[in-house]
Amino acid sequence: MRRILIALAIFTIIGMATDSGHRAVAAADTEVSAAAEGVFPSGASLSGISLQGSTFAIGIVVRSDGSAVGEFQTVLLGSTLLGRSQSISLEGPVQGGSASAPGTVSFWGTATLDMGDGTPPTGIPFSAIATRSGLQLTIGATELPTQTLGGGSIFIR
Repeated sequence: MRRILIALAIFTIIGMATDSGHRAVAAADTEVSAAAEGVFPSGASLSGISLQGSTFAIGIVVRSDGSAVGEFQTVLLGSTLLGRSQSISLEGPVQGGSASAPGTVSFWGTATLDMGDGTPPTGIPFSAIATRSGLQLTIGATELPTQTLGGGSIFIR
């Protein structure tokens, strides 16, 4: 899984840099790339699934005008009330964002959410705040606690 996330982040950044449909990265634009693992604090949950951690990949450019291009992908790792492991996948394009402070980038879009329980995937809005030390994710109306970086890296420049 880790190799897939790293490859996704690298190919997304390369694709954005070489795709003639996208303009060049300007000095005021902010690039975010990550292939990382997050660790949730105790008590984190989504739709009754207790969350322990995640893997995630980010490959985006946030423009100074609030637009953004790129992709976000995460797999939330958790367990049901009966203790069975469950992986929840969220992936989709980033549509907007902002760099609110040095080393902090907010971004949002609409993604496909697969709860990993056999129900059909659904489209859902998401937003995230990335720093060099962690990721805070909101899925629909559910704001998850900030995940600390447990492995990998988040680059913001």
